[in-house]
Amino acid sequence: MRSFGSDNHSGICPEILKAIADANADHALAYGDDEYTQRLTARIRTHFGETASPYLVFNGTGANMLCIDAMCRSHEAVVCAETAHINVDECGAPQRIVGCRLLTVDTPDGKLTPALVRTRLHGFGFQHHSQPRAISITQPTELGTCYTLDEIRALADLAHEYNMYLHIDGARLANAAATLNCSLRALTTDAGADCMSLGGTKNGLLMGECAVILNPELDNQLPYRRKQMAQLGSKMRYMAAQMDRYLQDDLWRRNAEHSNAMAQRLYQAVKDLPGIRIVYPVEANSVFVQLARPIWTKLQEDYFFYDWIEDDNIVRWMCSFDTTQEDIDLFVAKLQSLLKEQ
Repeated sequence: MRSFGSDNHSGICPEILKAIADANADHALAYGDDEYTQRLTARIRTHFGETASPYLVFNGTGANMLCIDAMCRSHEAVVCAETAHINVDECGAPQRIVGCRLLTVDTPDGKLTPALVRTRLHGFGFQHHSQPRAISITQPTELGTCYTLDEIRALADLAHEYNMYLHIDGARLANAAATLNCSLRALTTDAGADCMSLGGTKNGLLMGECAVILNPELDNQLPYRRKQMAQLGSKMRYMAAQMDRYLQDDLWRRNAEHSNAMAQRLYQAVKDLPGIRIVYPVEANSVFVQLARPIWTKLQEDYFFYDWIEDDNIVRWMCSFDTTQEDIDLFVAKLQSLLKEQ
């Protein structure tokens, strides 16, 4: 099966699979006291700065929750886009695990702006209102759009003006860095972020994500909080070995550049087809299109992908690090044949 449903559907990058096998030798101390996790800590600091503290977790939701728990208490709130992953796709985890509130903002392209965030910045010091404490952005957004470095810095400056924090959900951070042709640090530490979720599963890892604390004042008893969230892995060396290899030799960038390039190939092939409307700018590894329901339901007989906004006939096609040019060409050929039949 070749899927355009999610970059989670792809397999394991060969270099990552080898790193897992290489780590599967002899015994190693558990719960992060192993040499692999120590090497990863050093690697993270070369990418994000000497004050960065990594906390490996099982999944992206775990990374987001650990970051939010570092920033917020239960009477506080996180401002995020209505379409943010923490709001739409994490089953109320912030409310259940941290106990805080999400203050959502409707956006035209998935991106927050200082003006949009300011609509939620009120009620400070009023004991009947949840207190805004953090801004969370998804980079790239759930709509495939990317924040520029200046846009991130503006949100960080706004957060700090109000004694708040900025969190970046970076499940696909590599794709954004590839699009913007910048370093991971430029997108995060240098742009003023206080903490971030560093993803890898969507870009070639087997499993395991990383919460990275960039602002030392947030690095408060997080080992205990991670344990309470059931996110502490015993054989952590296998997660650490993956992430460490991922961050070596620009593997993260090569994988992301490829998936982005495949999305661009798909976009260029379909953008002028009759009956196709590109809904959002194609800035990372996803293409959102609007087309007639009979077409996309027929196409789903051969390919898996999500109907993103069913009422508007908007679907999402996602490319992965292992999507091939042939995958794209066969998909487009099938789509063209269906369009001709209608």
